[in-house]
Amino acid sequence: MTGAGGFSVSGYGPERGGLWSRLSARDSVARRLDWPLMFSALALSVIGALLVWSATRGRTELNDGDPYSFLIKHSLNIGIGFALMVATVWLGHRTLRGAVPVLYGLSVVLVLLVLTPLGATINGAHAWLVIGGLSLQPSEFVKITIILGMAMMLAARVDAGDQLHPDHRTVAKSLAFAVLPMAIVMMMPDLGSVMVMVVIVLGVLLASGASNRWILGLLGAGAAGAVLVAALGVLDEYQINRFAAFANPELDPAGVGYNTNQARIAIGSGGLYGAGLFNGHQTTGQFVPEQQTDFIFTVAGEELGFVGAGLILVLLGVVLWRACRIARETTELYGTIVAAGIIAWFAFQAFENIGMAMGIMPVAGLPLPFVSYGGTSMFAVWIAVGLLQSIRVQKPISA
Repeated sequence: MTGAGGFSVSGYGPERGGLWSRLSARDSVARRLDWPLMFSALALSVIGALLVWSATRGRTELNDGDPYSFLIKHSLNIGIGFALMVATVWLGHRTLRGAVPVLYGLSVVLVLLVLTPLGATINGAHAWLVIGGLSLQPSEFVKITIILGMAMMLAARVDAGDQLHPDHRTVAKSLAFAVLPMAIVMMMPDLGSVMVMVVIVLGVLLASGASNRWILGLLGAGAAGAVLVAALGVLDEYQINRFAAFANPELDPAGVGYNTNQARIAIGSGGLYGAGLFNGHQTTGQFVPEQQTDFIFTVAGEELGFVGAGLILVLLGVVLWRACRIARETTELYGTIVAAGIIAWFAFQAFENIGMAMGIMPVAGLPLPFVSYGGTSMFAVWIAVGLLQSIRVQKPISA
């Protein structure tokens, strides 16, 4: 018998030795999971829960007087995310390939709803849906939809053996698929998410074997688009101010440059081993805004020091390394493209988040994968882990 995800589950009934035999069998799902990837993602999530707790336990205006409020909510988000990962592995990336039209339509509807009265502005970004006390950021799910949809289109004829590489017409269709939700997200405007989506598209095209002319053309179009966006005044004033503060760190240190200045102070004060969890002066003094979300890395730098912050980088590196290995070892182009899109997403978003905390990247309002507080972001990254695990689980068993 074959499970919903496409992997064999036959022959492992009680007569074969019970639960241990099923788990230890060579072709069992448990044996074929990428455990370094799993443990690294879990470790990052646990560290993130502690950092979020440290950043919020004294913020009575946020936690309504309950110092454990954010710890409980963040832990619940991790639990839901893990459950979504398990469900994704069970369904399988190949099953989700067939559901792309439905997922795409749902994603477009959700981002469109943000532009209606149901949309809400949180932390300066009008990118949220608030329904009955539940807040969602639909652009996080758009990232997954773009990866799955472009992979489906680019790999279809290659995996069928009809082509060695996707042709120009297929590439154009896949780009049109991605442009619509990206344009809607840009209208919010949520520039940070659009930046991540652009990098995802580039990573997907590189992995697909598409002509380099498409890559160079997109880079040129991106540069021209950035100039056009600035000239047309699409960006909100706070976004323009963020870029101005990045270009000139001394610009208005008590205003637009306040976040990044305080973030650098927090990280720099941590030294080698840090002040200790819950003992950071910048964190307990609440000097760094949005420290539980966009600037969570400053808590690690101040309270865990170079060693603790370095551990986060190492764990993120392990996640990317295992994802690269999964992309390389799969025998189908579809799986390779999906893994490559996730790699591009995680790598750029982590670099941008940590970079803006250290002042080497402009502030773009992006969470640190697995670490920052935020339900939608946590759900999306764990679904991505589920896709990676599915690609590994469903690869053919070598002799």
